[in-house]
Amino acid sequence: MASSWRALRRRILTPDVADTSLEKRGFHKKSPAAKERLETVGKTFINGYAYAVEARTPADAEGPLEQLPDWLRGFAYEGAGMGLAVLDGLPFGRSDNVRRFLHRPLGDGHRYLVYVGIGWAMARLPRFRWPKPQTLDPVLVPLVLDGYGFHQAYFHTARYVAGQYREPNFPWPGGPHGSYADNAIDQGIGRAMWFVGGTDPERVANLIDMFPASRRGDLYGGTGLAATYAGGVDEQELKTLWRRAGDYRGNVAQGCAFAANARVRTGIVPPHTALATQLFCGTTPEEAARIASDLRPTHPVEGDLPAYEVWRQRLANEFVSIGGVNR
Repeated sequence: MASSWRALRRRILTPDVADTSLEKRGFHKKSPAAKERLETVGKTFINGYAYAVEARTPADAEGPLEQLPDWLRGFAYEGAGMGLAVLDGLPFGRSDNVRRFLHRPLGDGHRYLVYVGIGWAMARLPRFRWPKPQTLDPVLVPLVLDGYGFHQAYFHTARYVAGQYREPNFPWPGGPHGSYADNAIDQGIGRAMWFVGGTDPERVANLIDMFPASRRGDLYGGTGLAATYAGGVDEQELKTLWRRAGDYRGNVAQGCAFAANARVRTGIVPPHTALATQLFCGTTPEEAARIASDLRPTHPVEGDLPAYEVWRQRLANEFVSIGGVNR
């Protein structure tokens, strides 16, 4: 009986995988290979979500997640993060699914992706069901907003990308750095643009150029992360993205370093991540990940910026000094 209920829960709660097709979304189709990659990522995300909402416990989701191809596994954990956060937001059942998942070694290894998944869930839950910020890692809270921004740009592209919409006075997480929510959401929008533009760096850069200059740094940071983590381009295309980034190359390198850190944490570093890290950060994924870990604030920071943004700026400055393909 319990397994039947979980199967029903999966059917009711899981988004339609057809919603991730490029045709349905109206995204650019650069090539058959790029289309297949992006749609495979989308399907894998949905699979991860489905595994999480059907599992008896968060730990039970790990088995099917770990059976997926290694380079795609992170996207499934992101989907699982969304699924578990949706379960936490329901008016019945347990509300600590994400917390229990992150307390396990595999969940903790994919912590960054799970946090992004929480943001996807927030985009679909009523606000009074959103997680309390104080229950999350204070440095990584903006990653949740990154996930929210990705969801909005992915599913409401005309408004958030073509229309450059920003929600006024975004209410979460609040606090002394509450206004930073817009910056973190823009990072997610920048990641989504890699999908909207079909991994075509010229098209993605053209989309970013439509935005006010004050938003482009965060958008390029998200795009650099997506290009490194999801791939879908060759060396020349990565160089094109770097050229088009211009004054925002430090943001691209920062996003790249975040992606390398997320990959190295799980021990899964595909060739496309190594190539992007070499070009954008001028080093290996392992070294970029080490630098990212070393520069993460370990104590409360003073000033007007949250620790997450201090971390990002430290990384941007570090990798500008090291130099990427502009050396």
